[in-house]
Amino acid sequence: MRPSVDKLIEEVKKASNPENVGMILVHNGIVRASSKTGEKVSEMELSFDEEKLKEVVSSIEKREGIEAVRVWINSGRLKIGDDIMIVVVAGRFRNDVLPAFEKLISEIKRKVVVEKEIRQ
Repeated sequence: MRPSVDKLIEEVKKASNPENVGMILVHNGIVRASSKTGEKVSEMELSFDEEKLKEVVSSIEKREGIEAVRVWINSGRLKIGDDIMIVVVAGRFRNDVLPAFEKLISEIKRKVVVEKEIRQ
């Protein structure tokens, strides 16, 4: 079941030392109606590897200036507008959080999830 973004933000705040948190970033990926090449998409089939997700999250949590990370990933057959994933990263400064956030999302897309667009 999809957690609320507010709940995930509260979780990272509770897991963090407030003296070390100056920024929280949130990403909410959703299913688009078109592929990267412009083709119409009707649905998406999504799966992910939980062990690889744990490894990727752990590596980001160990980065200097990162306090806490939470990730939720959907699975199954998703419709246009459905949530694919929610990613929340809390850390010290923008210079710490932005690169970690971008790396985390890229690693999830590259190593953790398997997306199959279903075209019309």
